[in-house]
Amino acid sequence: MCTQILKLNEVVQRTTLSSSTVYRLIKAGHFPKPIKLATHASGWLESEINEWIIDRREASGTLK
Repeated sequence: MCTQILKLNEVVQRTTLSSSTVYRLIKAGHFPKPIKLATHASGWLESEINEWIIDRREASGTLK
């Protein structure tokens, strides 16, 4: 399976969350953790972000 790695700005854009909210949700265990790419670089698996968005839509009843 091939999946993209998303940087923080892409995650913020897709989820409409602020970066501080993303990190707050990660700390609380409610958002996928980033993967370490290099010493000063991290990213998120696109598939995990997509799954998180679908889960939120299902929880709110907007996905049929």
